Amino acid sequence: MPFSFQIRSSASEDRLEKLIEARLKPGADKRRIDGRIWDLFGEEWAVMFTDLSGFSRRVAEFGIIHFLQTIYESQRLLVPVIEKHDGILLKLEGDSMLIIFRKPQKALECAVNMQRVLRDYNVEKEDTEKILLCIGLGYGRMLRIGDQDVFGNEVNAASKLGEDTAKAGEILITESVRDAVEDQ
Repeated sequence: MPFSFQIRSSASEDRLEKLIEARLKPGADKRRIDGRIWDLFGEEWAVMFTDLSGFSRRVAEFGIIHFLQTIYESQRLLVPVIEKHDGILLKLEGDSMLIIFRKPQKALECAVNMQRVLRDYNVEKEDTEKILLCIGLGYGRMLRIGDQDVFGNEVNAASKLGEDTAKAGEILITESVRDAVEDQ
């Protein structure tokens, strides 16, 4: 069986790049181009950012192998939970995950179950082996570029909540998530 390696971008990325190039031209009708971009890529999603608490400190203390083990174990435990709640894992970056859901209720239920799985996992573990998760959730209209990335205000807010603000075991949500879940 031959092995081939290809580097290529998606049709979505190609289309977005062309529109951004057009937007950069002198005299471009940016409002019209922005409308086209939102028509092509604008969708409503719930977005989840996760981060492992104390991770950088642990890497410095226990080394890169411990770092890789913790990431591996967190993914082994959490990816099935994400799939069970119909989440789409778009990105893994270091100790963080970017996940989208069609329904904010499912995103919230997933977040709660992820924390429960880790709480149960951590019961018998030494402090150095515990997996401590921080989660941020947002919901609203965003630009979804294929299965690679999402962009928008709620994406930024969820990222800030999950990666910077939440503490171990916390799930922080934006106002739009709260409103959407209350309305269900």
